[in-house]
Amino acid sequence: MPGGHGSSSRHHKLTREEELLLQDFSRNVSTKSSALFYGNAMIISVIPIWLFWRIHQMDVYESAILFVLGTILSCYLVAFAYKNVKFVLKHKVAQKREAAVNMEMMKKLAEDKKMNKKEKDERILWKKNEVADYEATTFSIFYNNALYLTLLITISFFMLKSLNATLYPFSSTSF
Repeated sequence: MPGGHGSSSRHHKLTREEELLLQDFSRNVSTKSSALFYGNAMIISVIPIWLFWRIHQMDVYESAILFVLGTILSCYLVAFAYKNVKFVLKHKVAQKREAAVNMEMMKKLAEDKKMNKKEKDERILWKKNEVADYEATTFSIFYNNALYLTLLITISFFMLKSLNATLYPFSSTSF
């Protein structure tokens, strides 16, 4: 079939620059970011155990299953929130830092006469992506931790103070 997309269609291999652009707009996070997110989520998700054990006087052994289930569910949801906030922020951070990164990288790369314009542009794009990724990751963790703890304390002390201990999983994951 002339001009059609038959079984003999050619596969287009992406260039390095195209892969960087796709990575920039992808919701996927690197293994390093994922480990960082789940590590932080686990730490922040364990805090309610102390809150309910020491402040609300819940027995740890009687409520162990609830604590484990609530912590696992909370850990997953907080890590999911980290990823979503990072995705939303990354492009905004990249736009705000673009001029500064361009200026810094142009100063560094100005001395290298062997590098052509395309290579310089690729390095600048890579650096911009790296800066945006780092800033979006750290802000996402900070923002979600602050929101999680604020809501946890508010719900724990004001709304669930006099309710039954079986509501623990709902209080730690309702955010």
